[in-house]
Amino acid sequence: MATNSVVVTIEKPNNLSFPEANVSDSLLFPEKQKAVSPKQFTWVLLLKAHRVLTSLSWIAMTFKSMFVSVKKRISLSDVGEEEPKSRGRLYRFIKAFLVISIVALVLEVIAHFKKWNLQMLHPWEVQGLVHWSYMAWLSFRVDYIAPFVMFLSKSCIVLFLIQSLDRLLLCIGCFWIKYKKLKPTIEGEAYDIEDSSSFPMVLVQIPMCNEREVYAQSIAAASQLDWPRDRVMIQVLDDSDDGNLQLLIKDEVSLWREKGVNIVYRHRLIRTGYKAGNLKSAMTCDYIKDYEFVAILDADFQPNPGFLKLTIPHFKGNPELGLVQARWSFVNKDENLLTRLQNINLCFHFEVEQQVNGVFLNFFGFNGTAGVWRIKALEDSGGWLERTTVEDMDIAVRAHLNGWKFIFLNDVKVLCELPESYEAYKKQQHRWHSGPMQLFRLCLPAIITSKISIWKKANMICLFFLLRKLILPFYSFTLFCIILPLTMFIPEAELPLWVICYIPIFMSFLNILPAPKSFPFLVPYLLFENTMSVTKFNAMVSGLFQLGSAYEWVVTKKTGRSSESDLLAFAERESKSLNEEKISRRHSESGLELLSKLNAEEVPSVKKRNKLYRKELALALLLLTASARSFLSAHGVHFYFLLFQGLSFLLVGLDLIGEQMS
Repeated sequence: MATNSVVVTIEKPNNLSFPEANVSDSLLFPEKQKAVSPKQFTWVLLLKAHRVLTSLSWIAMTFKSMFVSVKKRISLSDVGEEEPKSRGRLYRFIKAFLVISIVALVLEVIAHFKKWNLQMLHPWEVQGLVHWSYMAWLSFRVDYIAPFVMFLSKSCIVLFLIQSLDRLLLCIGCFWIKYKKLKPTIEGEAYDIEDSSSFPMVLVQIPMCNEREVYAQSIAAASQLDWPRDRVMIQVLDDSDDGNLQLLIKDEVSLWREKGVNIVYRHRLIRTGYKAGNLKSAMTCDYIKDYEFVAILDADFQPNPGFLKLTIPHFKGNPELGLVQARWSFVNKDENLLTRLQNINLCFHFEVEQQVNGVFLNFFGFNGTAGVWRIKALEDSGGWLERTTVEDMDIAVRAHLNGWKFIFLNDVKVLCELPESYEAYKKQQHRWHSGPMQLFRLCLPAIITSKISIWKKANMICLFFLLRKLILPFYSFTLFCIILPLTMFIPEAELPLWVICYIPIFMSFLNILPAPKSFPFLVPYLLFENTMSVTKFNAMVSGLFQLGSAYEWVVTKKTGRSSESDLLAFAERESKSLNEEKISRRHSESGLELLSKLNAEEVPSVKKRNKLYRKELALALLLLTASARSFLSAHGVHFYFLLFQGLSFLLVGLDLIGEQMS
């Protein structure tokens, strides 16, 4: 017993002394902290207050500068020149919709602050004209508007899901191509370098029209293609209406001809049919019968010297092959936000859409440039036709109906330019989306009566034309620009979150995969695509119903940019041939005098201003009005989506995206 008690008395103090020391230490530190905390707390408050004031002043200055720039833009900008008929119809519809939305928003605001019950009211509870108008609006909305909007929204959701499934299948096909490393292969032996006669005869065509900024670099790039000079001819097809520019292009052609390049200059006196008419006229020359292939390069395209050696060998041993299409690469893709967003779209178009269709279907739409055609395929398909503004897609569809196959080379890239201004991009997109609808009306009977398989007919009608050219712009504009803001005033037809948020973000993520460096622009890309839906929808309608704007062709503005590697290579080549040029120029002093006079002559300057786009501004006000109504109903995702989508329409409508004119 004694020993036990001793043990207890020994262990007990030890066990108690250790935690007591810890407790005393833990109690001392807070007392020290409390002794110095008032001064520290004061300084922390001052620092936080300084940061808040700095942030508020920065936000205020930002909004002030934005307001000043917007005010200046509105006072100096011109109204965008758009097609009067179709613009008038769509613009009047958007304005009427906007007025109705504003009136409905005013009623909803009054009802919100007066705390009126949103359910149906009894007649004896009505207080005043406004209260009666609100009750009448609720009754009319439930009985007549809501059922129609719900039907329309469900229809658009079905189309949206079908199109999303199509895009998902294309992405799966692209992943399969990457996984299996599928790519076109060259059959047969390569051409004998020592024997130039083993190389086929190739015609290179450069169609251009008033391309002052880029004609020299395109002619230079085509003239330096690595191919036996006695087996290639370059046609510069100039449709310019500027006499001085014609002389400059002629002189550039003469300089390269003096260097031994087989190059000719052609100018049409009667310039009809735009690019298709230009190419059709060039194919009527007598010497065309001596050539087997034709490579088409637009004026802003700069192929590498090995372009022909990477494309034409695919025709060898493949008599059914009619077209070899190379991929586009962009020299100005990082110039501004607009070019970055275009790069996302086109990277997906080439790497996913065209590559998958080329591997699995041997068919895709010809891009109009950076491609090589078998001349026999062009002749069998009827040649170039002037009936639409998408002559490239026209000839591709007719060639496919005649049994010709296409190959897309994702590894062969040709440098070109992207439109840097929203005006140029808008006009380009209008032509690209109105032309396919024209072509669909014209080609539908030929597709139905053609000898290709039923599967290929179904693919061309349902997927190539209807789903990707008609349904996509239709549901994009209708669902996100009309139905979504409408459902804010008609809660019975409210769209689920997965329609406006989850699936669009996932599909935008898939679109960005071919351009992974553009991942930070995921949300701006989603908003911008919805913003462009109004232009694409308007173009689709004008092409489908043969409105006047469907036949407009505006040459996309170029800046003549070149990559750094191109400039260095060009300087090296020029230094090597400097002595030869000095000798040749002694014999052509009169031509140089003419060239210097033309270069010295000032081009009449045209004052260019950023424009205002009425449809985009009206839709911005509509979406912002709907976001205000969504805010009253405490809709989280709906509110933020409508707010940012409205702001994106506002930026585009004020032409604050893309190139800014001084």
